[in-house]
Amino acid sequence: MRLIPITLCAAALALAASCGSHQEYKTDSLGVEVTAEQNREYSYTDKQAGYWYGMTHQKELQWYSGWNMAKKRVLADYTINLDGKPLDRSEAVCTVYPDRLVRKWNNAVETFRMIDNLPIIYINVETDAQNASISLDHSLLENESYPKGLSFIFFIPKEAPDKRIMFSSIGMNDFVLIYGTEEECIALYEEFKENHQELIKQRKDRINALVTEYNPIQSNLPELDKSLDWITITMDELITRQQGNGIYAGLPWFNEYWGRDMFISMPGACLVTGQFDVAKEILKDFAKLQDTDPQSETYGRIPNRANLEGILYNTTDGTPRFVIQAYQLAQYSGDTEFLHELYPAIKISIDASIRNYTDSKGYLTHADADTWMDVKRNGIPGSPRGNRANDIQALWYEQLVAGSKIAALMDDMGSAEEWSGLATMLASNFESDYCDKDGSFIYDHLNADGTPDLQFRPNQLYCFDLVSDQDFKQKVTRRAWEELVYPWGVASLAQWDKQFHPQHENWHYYHKDDAYHNGTIWLWNNGIAMQRMIEYGQIDAAWELFKNMNRQALHEGAVGSLSENADAHPREGKTWVNRSGTFLQAWSNAEHLRVWYQYFLGIRPDLLNGVIIIDPKIPSEITELETSVKIGDGTLHYKYSDGKVTVKLEGIDAELDIREPAGQTDSPIFEGVGFCTPDPLESYPCFDTYYETALTY
Repeated sequence: MRLIPITLCAAALALAASCGSHQEYKTDSLGVEVTAEQNREYSYTDKQAGYWYGMTHQKELQWYSGWNMAKKRVLADYTINLDGKPLDRSEAVCTVYPDRLVRKWNNAVETFRMIDNLPIIYINVETDAQNASISLDHSLLENESYPKGLSFIFFIPKEAPDKRIMFSSIGMNDFVLIYGTEEECIALYEEFKENHQELIKQRKDRINALVTEYNPIQSNLPELDKSLDWITITMDELITRQQGNGIYAGLPWFNEYWGRDMFISMPGACLVTGQFDVAKEILKDFAKLQDTDPQSETYGRIPNRANLEGILYNTTDGTPRFVIQAYQLAQYSGDTEFLHELYPAIKISIDASIRNYTDSKGYLTHADADTWMDVKRNGIPGSPRGNRANDIQALWYEQLVAGSKIAALMDDMGSAEEWSGLATMLASNFESDYCDKDGSFIYDHLNADGTPDLQFRPNQLYCFDLVSDQDFKQKVTRRAWEELVYPWGVASLAQWDKQFHPQHENWHYYHKDDAYHNGTIWLWNNGIAMQRMIEYGQIDAAWELFKNMNRQALHEGAVGSLSENADAHPREGKTWVNRSGTFLQAWSNAEHLRVWYQYFLGIRPDLLNGVIIIDPKIPSEITELETSVKIGDGTLHYKYSDGKVTVKLEGIDAELDIREPAGQTDSPIFEGVGFCTPDPLESYPCFDTYYETALTY
């Protein structure tokens, strides 16, 4: 790669290098120090259309590293030079904070920041050297220009030739990169030069408030507190305004809005974190993208994917989740006014499905790849689940129930009664059609000819509202836990299945898409797996998985975040698995937060009925805990000590349904329950050659 050294006349623009007041911030205590050997990933967004991805120490670049703006990669990297000599990142001590990255050498300190809502990167270098400069990696840049009489340089990004990157300085060793047209860059430069300290403080205040004002936590377990703070912050990093309001599916390559991912993520991203206004705007903006053409094959659907190139409606599950989240938001916020705006979209979504996609038993039909297991290779679905997947029926049922309740609030009693009746019919058929009582599992889907599919997948855990047999559901939970749930997460297929692929990216043996939904771990399914175990009193077993995810956020992979995927089985000679997929995945983070607040702490608001349920299931390792959450226009203060929970509600009137903390439950169904243990790798037909492994757990 070619580096262009740039030395600007910073002294002529010298300003104070201070970054704000001496106010104490909780986020300053969240720094994660990373060694050169660990060399971890990190990311920041500007809450609009830009993000930065990098490695703390390594200079070799990934195809997605650097500065990305509106899905265009515009700058790969930069190097700091002192007196003309480049600083080696491998020699730095690096600390990643929620609002900044700091690298320290013997003779310099670099601080990297992004700015909220502005396409600006700010790099400060503190040094005693006579001259500090920055070299930009030129691999993604074209011609540079030096406007006469001005102390900045313009570069043309290859992927965005109509835009510019301005490189300049606002003070001695204070460097700034700005993205936009030439006129936009110059205007932003003047604004930032004038207000940079306040803009930095505003961003830091906002991030700090996420873990002090909205979701503070203090317990007897510092690792728990720190990991939850980080996961909350990196979750919020993905809530952006790239194309209206939305939530990125993940970084680095899913920096776009997926309806399915967004509404799976909404409870953990917005509801348990008290960001109700943000959730309302997301729902409203996505409702505007609904397919409202009665002649369309996807009439009534909310988009599966909306990005700057276009809109796709190729999923069945995003639309039910849209309706479900509208109702859950009303339960958390107590507000029904926004439902009036959403109701036309809600009504179309349900009526269109009844008209076009529902069979004689009330089941919702769909194509093979129109569920979350949607991968196709050469147009062929990798895990076909048509035409009646079990989780789609559960979502359809919840959509009908939520839609019926919303219809009643809108005084549309005809729709309320019709939808409620259809939900009842669906539930009455499901248990007999989908449940294998002898085998203790729920069929993954019904084929078009009505025969059941016998593959053992985690989707069955989402269907419990359609099943009345409590003993059966407990047996399903135990079997799923022991056949799908490893210490590192929930596999997408049982390892005894002939289609099982134990490792996601094992290119020597098979294409990664063959494993994607056929063995690969999906961390977002951890949420429902832990929820079911907690519901049946297996709190400490669920807690072990929860702790392992906290460990990932603090000590492995991208700092503060949970990945999309992981291998089901460790590689040769390893005791833990590789992560894969996106390094920061919205639904992984969000489901982790949801199950913490709703099921470990047991906080489940229903302000539409004027009640807040507090049903704590506290793991035995936690002896002291204090937190607070936003509900409606108020705050619920929550304290656990000496085996008791006390709560105080401020700013809102609601009945508190407080239940005694429930500890681990002894049940013969769950006696001796444990994680799934990987079988020897050579037993899988996906390998055309075999090798010996020595694994310890």
